[in-house]
Amino acid sequence: MALSIWEMLAVFGAGTAAGAMNTVVGSGTLITFPVLLATGLPPITANVSNALGLVPGSISGAIGYRSELKGQTARVLRLGVAALLGGLVGAILLLALPSDAFDAIVPVLIGIALVLVLLQPRIGAAVQRRREANGTEAHPHGGAALLVGFFLASIYGGYFGAAQGVLYISLMGLLLNDTLQRINAVKNVLSAVVNGVAAVFFLFVAEFDWTAVVLIAVGSTIGGQIGAKVGRRLPPTVLRGVIIAVGIVAILQLTLK
Repeated sequence: MALSIWEMLAVFGAGTAAGAMNTVVGSGTLITFPVLLATGLPPITANVSNALGLVPGSISGAIGYRSELKGQTARVLRLGVAALLGGLVGAILLLALPSDAFDAIVPVLIGIALVLVLLQPRIGAAVQRRREANGTEAHPHGGAALLVGFFLASIYGGYFGAAQGVLYISLMGLLLNDTLQRINAVKNVLSAVVNGVAAVFFLFVAEFDWTAVVLIAVGSTIGGQIGAKVGRRLPPTVLRGVIIAVGIVAILQLTLK
């Protein structure tokens, strides 16, 4: 179907806003997906077009956070494998299963993630005290628990993706001894991995609206750079507050739709 000029502007604007939001915290899909549906696109077409269009935005955001990625290559590669496999499984499930089961569990997953983000400073401090008492060090890459958590979160990300960044940040915040900004930088790279592998899979089995893909891709690329400039300046407390606020909006939108 052909988009009108106003619909094209709306999709481009949504892509820009989503690119910025994804770089700062995630959940940009909650902006673009409803706009695509409003243009008349079928849900599956809207979802796969959105996934492909947001890939350049995730890459743009990762480039904007390149200084925070220094020294994290091994971590990114290790978690990237789990993200890639999980994203592929999620993409397959999108086309193979009805959405009812995921629609029920997604708000719960986001809610749990928000609680973990909110309590992460206290939980992290308690974990660190216990490590010091036992004379042990945190695993530099989060260990098996983080790999399993990332695989499961990436299944969700390949399926839909809204608030997957919140899930990633909550997992890494609990299991890695690192700053929130460096964790956010890793989140941007791994979000690009999940969206990318899902989009490649969809290229062979699903129908895209290429006008929407291009508009979201250009908009999200611009938004990724904007988000990187804003997000890198946010103190940890403010960034955590933004994450929680976005997650609450995600839960409301998913449960009240």
